Amino acid sequence: MSTSRFFNAVTAVAVAFALLTASVMFYFSGQEAAEAMAQVRKMPYARIFDRFQVMQVEIGISEEDWADMLSNPLEEEYKHCDVTVNGTVYEDAAIRTKGNTSLSQVASGDSDRYSFKIEFDHYDKNKSMEGLDKLVLNNLFCDASYVKEYIAYDIFRYMGVETPYYAFADISVNGENVGCYIALEAMEDSFLERVYGGRGKLYKPESDRVGGFGKAGRAELPEGMELPEGMELPEGMGLPEGMGLPEGMGLPEGMELPEGMELPERTGRKGTEVPENRGLRESKAESGNTESPKGTAEWENGEKTEQQERSGPSERRGLPVHGEFTGNENRQRGMEEKGGGSDLVYVDDNPDSYKDIFDNASFSITKEDKQRVIKALEKLSQGEELDRYVDVDACLRYFAAQTFIVNMDSYYGNLKHNYYLYERDGQLTILPWDLNLAFGGFQEKDATEAVNSAIDTPMDGLEENRPLFSRMMETEEYRELYHEYLNEIAENYVGSGQAAATLAQINSLITPYVKEDATAFYSYPEFTEAIAALEIFLQLRAESVEKQLSGEIPSTYEERSADTAFVDASHISLSTMGVQGGR
Repeated sequence: MSTSRFFNAVTAVAVAFALLTASVMFYFSGQEAAEAMAQVRKMPYARIFDRFQVMQVEIGISEEDWADMLSNPLEEEYKHCDVTVNGTVYEDAAIRTKGNTSLSQVASGDSDRYSFKIEFDHYDKNKSMEGLDKLVLNNLFCDASYVKEYIAYDIFRYMGVETPYYAFADISVNGENVGCYIALEAMEDSFLERVYGGRGKLYKPESDRVGGFGKAGRAELPEGMELPEGMELPEGMGLPEGMGLPEGMGLPEGMELPEGMELPERTGRKGTEVPENRGLRESKAESGNTESPKGTAEWENGEKTEQQERSGPSERRGLPVHGEFTGNENRQRGMEEKGGGSDLVYVDDNPDSYKDIFDNASFSITKEDKQRVIKALEKLSQGEELDRYVDVDACLRYFAAQTFIVNMDSYYGNLKHNYYLYERDGQLTILPWDLNLAFGGFQEKDATEAVNSAIDTPMDGLEENRPLFSRMMETEEYRELYHEYLNEIAENYVGSGQAAATLAQINSLITPYVKEDATAFYSYPEFTEAIAALEIFLQLRAESVEKQLSGEIPSTYEERSADTAFVDASHISLSTMGVQGGR
């Protein structure tokens, strides 16, 4: 894609650049000066992403196109629009819905609060928003606090990890308020220009398992194939069009049915009998709750079904279960889908073995580009020359932040997605993306389990199939540095009061917008309760991390026993903050 749009020939800008060039050249020479200058010139839209100001985004679109988009959100079809951001008009842009499971879950409910992508150069490659090619507007799905994604990115940024720009945004369409969203710089052309001077390649690994099952109507099981009796799909995953479940089989916690899908009786579908021990809550339509559409399958504070009493809060995690230690049952390992490349496991030299990576490149790629990535994965699998084929420090910072925020909807989880892979000169770096289910919002049974998530085995038994993490942990120097970075988050970001101060500041900032949010998934009282719970969660997580680093709490699940004194978080609820399946 042409990058000429990033530098409009405006006299005033040219003069400013000339002055900056003179200053930079005074201190730098050769390639260093060119790279420093590139960083300065690729940030004109930075002023729009003020983290402590609410961006004003007004979208103008034909009523016909808007109605069609809301009626057919799963098509993700771009529609022509004009966009006004903080008073500046950007004409001839394009907008579409976005998302995987979250998109299908919103589409199957009664809300029209979708996430969006706005592409400024869709119709004219020379257009942009002050140099930004694409703006992402996330609807804060499953986040009663509104701030989980913001705080998660803030932790990554604090640790020196490259993140997209982020800020809150007040959205309106054709003059009608849509709600308070979080706005993100898309990690594509402009991000690559801003952060890496346009060099290298970006990939967003994604398996077919997510792309197909996560969106209703996108895939079907092969003809004649049925799920084995008693088998359940993984938590949080949608069902393909036309697919049924065996009679008497229930839906996993957090799953919702795509619109129009019919299942056998006793599946927990609204209007049918719920199986024993499924623990499904009433839907919002049945309960009369129109303020807080949180989904239909949450774990209530202090209230367990018979099955929960049998299995305890987390058998796989090795937390105490009614005085007994059950060990790590590795629930994730049983759901693991092998291959495809998104786990970054080396298979062979055939590019087709890494479709999850190469089919999701942000840019056009060549055979040579693929070979560089494969070579790096091979060296990674062998544990050889890691500092040559992996940006070790950048990755350790990423993993420290990722571990701290307890985000299993990521490279850490069985879906092995929601991250970007950056490659330059054969060296790999991992970058964060899509963090709304951080802080225990995905595959965690309760807050005590999430708060005490093991820092040295944070992937619940999948470490052996996540070589970018496990290979570095085999080197004592790297493991110690990873621990240092974890301690920095716990002690300096949380322990110093910075996390609480940031929460207080953004709470004050967005409260007026949350109160007036026309499409909110949660009520204002639930928002305030969630903010308070998140602050407590951060403090308890920091306490647990520090105790694990000191050895007071074992840092792996295998080392834990019934006698382990975990940090108690039973007084807060993950569902209060928002969990997968909650809206």
